[in-house]
Amino acid sequence: MNELQGTIWSTALAACKAEGSGVSIRLLLPALNDMIDITTTRMMMTKAHPPKIIYGPLFLLSLAASLVAGHGMAADQRRRWLHQLGYAVIMAGSVYVILEIEHPRAGLIRQDSVDQALNDLVMSWK
Repeated sequence: MNELQGTIWSTALAACKAEGSGVSIRLLLPALNDMIDITTTRMMMTKAHPPKIIYGPLFLLSLAASLVAGHGMAADQRRRWLHQLGYAVIMAGSVYVILEIEHPRAGLIRQDSVDQALNDLVMSWK
């Protein structure tokens, strides 16, 4: 990506410096700089993840919540399977959604359409 950005930057600079090109350096280069900044920000955001140590407490919190809920349900004489199943589904679903949001290109919830649009744009330059 850096090679492509460097090529675009040097081509734009050459076009701005060329005699009679009509390309204004004051208009083109700030817009180009903004484009490079946003792609750099996007790339850094896809690589930024919380430390793996965060997932341990998330698991322990789920386990502790299950322990408290199980202790509360044990006092009841009747077994409510719907409540137990609902609780298990909600806890597992919550952890799953957190992990899916954290890694949007690795699970069932994917952002392939955004990536495809960027790939199409890169292919149109070639």
